[in-house]
Amino acid sequence: MRLVIFGLTISSSWGNGHATLWRGVVSALGRAGHRVTFFERDVPYYAAHRDLSALSHGNTLRLYTSFEDVLPEARRAVREAEAAMVTSYCPDGGPATDVVLESGALKVFYDLDTPVTLDRIQAGQPVGYIGPRGLVDFDCVLSYTGGAALDQLKAKLGARRVFPLYGSADPAVHRPVPPRDGFRGDLSYLGTYAADRQAALSRLFLDAARRLPERRFVIGGSLYPGDFPWAQNVYYVRHVAPPDHPAFYCSSRLTLNVTRGAMAAMGYCPSGRLFEAAACGTPILSDGWEGLDRFFTPGREILVAATTDDAVAALSLPAGEIAAIARAAQERVLAEHSAARRAAELVTILESVSAH
Repeated sequence: MRLVIFGLTISSSWGNGHATLWRGVVSALGRAGHRVTFFERDVPYYAAHRDLSALSHGNTLRLYTSFEDVLPEARRAVREAEAAMVTSYCPDGGPATDVVLESGALKVFYDLDTPVTLDRIQAGQPVGYIGPRGLVDFDCVLSYTGGAALDQLKAKLGARRVFPLYGSADPAVHRPVPPRDGFRGDLSYLGTYAADRQAALSRLFLDAARRLPERRFVIGGSLYPGDFPWAQNVYYVRHVAPPDHPAFYCSSRLTLNVTRGAMAAMGYCPSGRLFEAAACGTPILSDGWEGLDRFFTPGREILVAATTDDAVAALSLPAGEIAAIARAAQERVLAEHSAARRAAELVTILESVSAH
């Protein structure tokens, strides 16, 4: 299959979750004999933090400065493809959609930010990557979030066929590595500051740190405000570069996952970092949301906490029990949530829709 993707970025994994996901899935597609051309606008921020300049396994990265300049090439690539896709936050979502819809290729939209999209639609705000006709003209719509989000994409945006395509981990990238002294801790948290995560972060991380002053807690991420309620045993790493994520995970006894409010309310919203940490063999403590048990079995493959007491109890578990949970989660990810598995799911969906 030849697939063309108009997306946000695959060349820079700084400050976005799209690139890491696409790198694993596109590589897996290439290894399976498919060919992907990824069109990405060369914006200054991502250019300054570019950590990938070419795709492997016969796939092509096409960086461009102006969609008008690349338009003939884009039309030709789509004309020669079996499927063409526009993603959420594609900076040229409008003209890219026009190119896809005027072609004979299978027409696909992939929303990697479904709760944000639906919240904006509900609030009557513009969504730059979706045109005035919504999603009605696409042959199928993929969503990074499942559950009720799939019905809402149909009801609010006119999507006709909707399928979940969740995040994943690439075992070639996310794997056990030696711990690093600067990252060592009893509980770690990797994430950019977000106001709608702060209440859960306070309960499950900061309050637990105050209860356990002899333990070491580590936060990695950016945009934390000056009035953030730090504690003496909470250590801060301002930025953890994507290549350092495995070392960050592997340097802690447990790592915490906190879900943004809109995603938690929607349910069926596994962060890619859940799969990545599990693939690294790091046990995970997570907040709870509907559908979490679809991806990991609570108590056996993941620890779930709602209160500070829950977090403190998790940190008090015997080392052997925590290690068994980490092994079970890693096995589950490698079997069901790898990039190769998602690539195969994507191909199955596209072939099914095409046949229909």
